[in-house]
Amino acid sequence: MLYMYLSDILSSSDLFDKISAKFFVRILIDFASVFILIRFVYYRNYKRTDLFTTFFVFNMVIFMITYLLNKVEMSMGAAFGLFAVFSMLRYRTEGISAKDMTYLFLVIAIGLIAAISKGGWDELCLFCLIILVVTHLLEGDWLIRKERGKMIIYENIHLIIPDRRPELLEDLRLRTGLNVHRVEIEDIDFLKDATRLTVYYYP
Repeated sequence: MLYMYLSDILSSSDLFDKISAKFFVRILIDFASVFILIRFVYYRNYKRTDLFTTFFVFNMVIFMITYLLNKVEMSMGAAFGLFAVFSMLRYRTEGISAKDMTYLFLVIAIGLIAAISKGGWDELCLFCLIILVVTHLLEGDWLIRKERGKMIIYENIHLIIPDRRPELLEDLRLRTGLNVHRVEIEDIDFLKDATRLTVYYYP
């Protein structure tokens, strides 16, 4: 009986008449683009899954809100203002790295483009493809050799003087097992005979 009641509601509802096929095409392209970006570019390089929900939820919410607002007349300035507001949203109680913020910016941009683009599905696919390809090239070693940094606490402060930099690099390579090629001294604690370093290495 419940099934018959639901069937009557769906058959009498004009919900699907109000939602055009363009909406489903756009949301499909949007989701596919974000999935490729996060799963095959972000995860492949950083092996992190803790921000997956944040990326997808931000993208979906921004797509929905922008698509609804796009039904009314909205100037280019208002669109950029909306983009700026969404791009600054973040939990203030925890930090986020520059890389994670970049990907958050990208999923926001994809959702916004998918919602307000005036072109057809082929033009939208082209825009998303450009974002994916450029991000993939920049994350790889195609344009420039990728460098990563890691902050460590180091106790042999007698090696931090400029004249002994080769010894410092060699000691860091032996201790960390990383191909350290340069180092930056962030802080020195002479009371504890320790220093805070940022080591840079090629993965």
